[in-house]
Amino acid sequence: MNAFRIVFVSFLVSEFVTCAADYFPAPDSAGGWRTAKDATQARELAAMDLSKLEQAWEFTQRCTQNGGLLVVRRGYLVFEKYFGRASRDANPDMASTGKAYTSIACGIMLREFRDKIPEGLDTKVFTEAFLPEGLPLDDVRRADITLGQLLCMTGGYNGEGQSPTAVVMGKAFPLKAVPGQNIRDLDTSSLRCAMWTNAGAGYSYSSPEPHIASMVLRRVTGMELQDYINERLARPMGWGAWGYCLHRGDFTMPHANGAGSIAVHATDALRFGYCLLREGRWGDRQLVPADYIAKCNQPSPYNPHCPFTLQFEQNSDGHVAGAPRDAFWKSGAGGFGLLIVPSLDLVIYKMGGNNGQYDPTLTGLPQAEPDHSRDEWKPIQRTPFHEGSMGGDDGLRRVLEMVCAAVRE
Repeated sequence: MNAFRIVFVSFLVSEFVTCAADYFPAPDSAGGWRTAKDATQARELAAMDLSKLEQAWEFTQRCTQNGGLLVVRRGYLVFEKYFGRASRDANPDMASTGKAYTSIACGIMLREFRDKIPEGLDTKVFTEAFLPEGLPLDDVRRADITLGQLLCMTGGYNGEGQSPTAVVMGKAFPLKAVPGQNIRDLDTSSLRCAMWTNAGAGYSYSSPEPHIASMVLRRVTGMELQDYINERLARPMGWGAWGYCLHRGDFTMPHANGAGSIAVHATDALRFGYCLLREGRWGDRQLVPADYIAKCNQPSPYNPHCPFTLQFEQNSDGHVAGAPRDAFWKSGAGGFGLLIVPSLDLVIYKMGGNNGQYDPTLTGLPQAEPDHSRDEWKPIQRTPFHEGSMGGDDGLRRVLEMVCAAVRE
């Protein structure tokens, strides 16, 4: 009898997992995600503890001025809440979260146009065929930079910000601050950004590198990054209104920034993550090469220095102790983050952002009147008796741990 029960339960679990893997949500305009509507359904359909998700939600509200938390497990939207100017149909500037979309678009390009770029990620890109704008070289070291290194930020470009850092085989040290991207001359400023080392010799978080990768995509595909993403990802998945933050005051950028500032509805960000969770499939179509996604949460030959692979931070070294080692994610300034955990059949989208990131003039897309209740919000300072607010990547990693802790299995 016990043996029979074990076989029967194993059969049910196998059937359930198969059904979950075969599910893909309709567009929001056609009904959208299937949902777990209460604690009982969260437990029975998605094996999630809703009370623990509420704890993650309470923490999320302490991280940023505006934001939200959405969780999909086993194909069920089990949690969806927003605060401040965030909402399901908002189109905020997702900042560097957009780098993940650039990477995946490049993965699609490598399959679709393999005859034009047969060496794939090993392609040295500062050539007449791929980056004629970058010639003649102002730094001979650029000649050795490969597409894979650009997408892993090991091309040798100097990191950004006032206190840039570098990592060489796990050891970090400071770099000198240098000029980064200039949105009024995005392509040239990205190409000419200073190098701190030879290609492949170290890692530094440099936004020019993924933008240069998007310039290669533009050359190979003959399409703008936004148009390529629209045709290869947005239309097949049924995204709602989306775009890039191209309008900057009196200036409109001629090209999307491959380094970020995509603006996607929250439930469509989940669709993108869910496609990656399903190894690039959407229904009966293989939108993204499965072998490219398989590289996104593994140590990479293009970055032996730290766990950052093809524009995703990945947990193969276990540096986020409360998450499985196959978890991978991309963060963005303001507390945004899209997280995928294959072993738990889990996708998390954490929204964030200051008021400026919700300015509708950035995209020109019409927006509903936002909730202004958090417009004057300030982060709580930490004290010996209160953990205070935890924004940025630290807050994102903590949310990942808290949501993973809500899995009941």
